[in-house]
Amino acid sequence: MGPWAVPWMMLWLFCLLPSARAQTKIPLETVKSWADAFGGELYSIVTKYSGSLLLQKKYKDVEPTLKIKEVDGLELVKKFSEQMESMLRRKVEAVERLVEAAEDADLNHEYNSSLEFDYYNSLLINEKDENDNYVELGDEFILEPNEHFNNLLVNTTYSDIQLPTNVYNKDPDILNGVYMSEALNPIFVDNFERDPTLTWQYFGSSTGFFRLYPGIKWLPDENGVISFDCRNRGWYIQAATSPKDIVIIVDVSGSMKGLRMTIAKHTIITILDTLGENDFVNIIAYNDYVHFIEPCFKGILVQADRDNREHFKQLVDELQAKGVGTVNKALTESFKILREFRDAGQGGLCNQAIMLITDGAVEDYEAVFEKYNWPDRKVRVFTYLIGREVTFAPNVKWIACNNKGYYTQISTLADVQENVMEYLHVLSRPMVINHDHDIIWTEAYMDSALFASQAQSLLLMTTVAMPVFSKKNETLGVHGYAFLNTNNGYILSHPDLRPLLRTAMINGETGYLSMDVKVPVDKGKRVLFLTNDYFFTDISGTPFSLGVVLSRGHGEYILLGNTSVEEGLHDLLQPDLSLANEWIYCITDIDPDHRKLSQLEAVIRFLTGEEPDLECDEELVQEVLFDAVVTAPMEAYWTTLALNMSMETEAGVEMAFLGTRAGLMRSALYVGSEKISNRKFLTRKDKESIFTMDHFPLWYRRAAEHPPGSFIYSIVSEDDSEGGGLPKVVTVSTAVAVSVDGKMGIAAGVEENYPYFI
Repeated sequence: MGPWAVPWMMLWLFCLLPSARAQTKIPLETVKSWADAFGGELYSIVTKYSGSLLLQKKYKDVEPTLKIKEVDGLELVKKFSEQMESMLRRKVEAVERLVEAAEDADLNHEYNSSLEFDYYNSLLINEKDENDNYVELGDEFILEPNEHFNNLLVNTTYSDIQLPTNVYNKDPDILNGVYMSEALNPIFVDNFERDPTLTWQYFGSSTGFFRLYPGIKWLPDENGVISFDCRNRGWYIQAATSPKDIVIIVDVSGSMKGLRMTIAKHTIITILDTLGENDFVNIIAYNDYVHFIEPCFKGILVQADRDNREHFKQLVDELQAKGVGTVNKALTESFKILREFRDAGQGGLCNQAIMLITDGAVEDYEAVFEKYNWPDRKVRVFTYLIGREVTFAPNVKWIACNNKGYYTQISTLADVQENVMEYLHVLSRPMVINHDHDIIWTEAYMDSALFASQAQSLLLMTTVAMPVFSKKNETLGVHGYAFLNTNNGYILSHPDLRPLLRTAMINGETGYLSMDVKVPVDKGKRVLFLTNDYFFTDISGTPFSLGVVLSRGHGEYILLGNTSVEEGLHDLLQPDLSLANEWIYCITDIDPDHRKLSQLEAVIRFLTGEEPDLECDEELVQEVLFDAVVTAPMEAYWTTLALNMSMETEAGVEMAFLGTRAGLMRSALYVGSEKISNRKFLTRKDKESIFTMDHFPLWYRRAAEHPPGSFIYSIVSEDDSEGGGLPKVVTVSTAVAVSVDGKMGIAAGVEENYPYFI
């Protein structure tokens, strides 16, 4: 509803009472009678203009023909799990096709050090010089907005190449790799045609080039730099190396002061960035004594998830150099931790390594390796010599070479990235030798780095990745990694997550439990008190578990009405009706001819038989048909009210609307569209007020959780009002009960405007 008599009455009372109190005491009964009269008038207005009583009657009339189906939560979650397993399996199959094509292309490609080859460079495409000619590597590349790709400008027929600023775009290794990987273009397109739910498909190379499908225009940051490097991404690193247990040892003795300490800290942070939730880590600092930089993690390894990595980074930043460095005790402590975890079957259960960061090592440390690591050398030791001095280089190099590790010297901050990455090549050797095509699923992440300058909104992603190996008899090394992203993630989240539920899902169990939860809504301004039933099971063949949440009451039931297609079609075609366009009533993204259809258009074509190839959710479509028929009389009711409304006595009511659980909406204006106060309400751009893929609108949710017949008043807050100042729009909604303890039905409401409140 719009702003109406409520603010005016409230303002009048607050203005009257102070002066009246000074003259005479107002009896409580009088104030109560005012409140009752005010409440009665308010109830009468919103009941009349929302049409809630008519709507209630229409549902009551058809109640004898309704079927109420109780939802079996466990059956539902198992069904969804099977569907998700099939969906995720298609993603893996797409990756496998890319891997096979990449390895075959590499086998058939002969390296040519003088190769000349023009390719689409994502930074340079469509760029012209002062003579209006396309620049080198920047030929014409057609880009079109695509809703499936978050409305980015993309080319779905071809991929293009991204390179970090520090990689020369015509280096022979780059040209040969890009030329070889051209064979992936038809595979990208074929994968997308087979499974249109795919989003981004990538090929990342150890030389630094990144082939991206669909092709996009890449924009540099504000400094003109392309900092994105596919080799630094979690999916690349996790595919390149198996799970690993890492102990980082850092020298914080007095000789590490100044630039050396800065480089050492940057080295540690870079190592942490190469770890993921499948890895385990700890950090030990040493000078005169050994101390864990996080005392709570003393003597153990912790999962290298995002929270722990960020916590370590904060602690690393606080390190200070002082004292004399003795590395033996730190090495001993590290070997003990790794052995204990290995013997107990804990940690990553694969690679184990120590990262030693120091500006020199002088004491006799050979005895430590003899006791804890030789002859099996189960723990690799990687050494990073900080600074330009070479006095201690032989000692530090000896440590790495005699413990199956890798030695590198880091003299400047610019050296850190490339030198840290070398350890990944060493850890990948067993995989290369055995050609282990392990399937890697990354942790969920917001990919803000990739499309920060272009994305309309950030998407929660997971990556499935596989390594690509060379089949040639040549130097060991990982040539590249193909992976695909899907934004079809199903995330279980609720505001009162309990360890019991989390543990059960981590363990891949199938089960059920119920909880009383508090759900914040309206950006935390309000809260709903609900009893939710949680059903969960694992998704076979993946590391994921799936949970389904049903709210007690309306969430436990499905309303099945009996409506003919002919009757339903007539009412679906009314101009005041719309469907939740983000919902999937019909699958429109498989056939290119269907992609421009709205969901309402697709449903109508499906019902009329115009598009026999359309695949639709018949049960959901039937619910929509039923709701369309039952709510159809509201159009005539609202129109009659609008025609007979006295603008002098009933000014303020601006809009009436209703929504059903099937995502159907109807609305009517009582004033001209130019006079609407809240012009965003119920528009596509204002997603808080309409049905979207991931939520019901606030006015619907609040009404559904209150007793039918009661009205819920939502006042626009000061933060949300367009002009600032006091609120001037009030939305009023109510639940209309159908059956089953008053919990089945729809929400209806009105929106009103109060000029007195401006």
